[in-house]
Amino acid sequence: MACFIVPGTEAIVVTAAALLLRKHEQNKVKPNLNGAGKTVSFTEEKEGFSKKLFWLASLLWGGVILLAFEHLWHGEVQPFFPFLTAATEGSAAVSEMLSEMASVGVTMALLVTAIWAVMLVVARAIEKRPAPQTAEGQA
Repeated sequence: MACFIVPGTEAIVVTAAALLLRKHEQNKVKPNLNGAGKTVSFTEEKEGFSKKLFWLASLLWGGVILLAFEHLWHGEVQPFFPFLTAATEGSAAVSEMLSEMASVGVTMALLVTAIWAVMLVVARAIEKRPAPQTAEGQA
């Protein structure tokens, strides 16, 4: 009924954190070591962690939008207050809704975050891989 609320809340927090971190990364400046006296931002040199946080936010928002549409399609969510049909059906339905949020919603949020963590490990391995050597004379 309302399992998408938990990943939605995580998506809001992660998006806000990524935006703040990106702003912080853009304000950080490192002196250029070539002696020209110019400064280069960290984001020009290497991708910051904020971009990887946006990966997580994108995964979460995609799931939330899909689940919200599915719940709307099945009549579990309505476009007017109180939005969740379980909230109008009494305390038993509200209890069931909260139970679903605690079990299914938390599990989905943790699973998406775990998949993102695996993505980070794979991305780190790819970043550390040495560049392929090319033979001289090849185009």
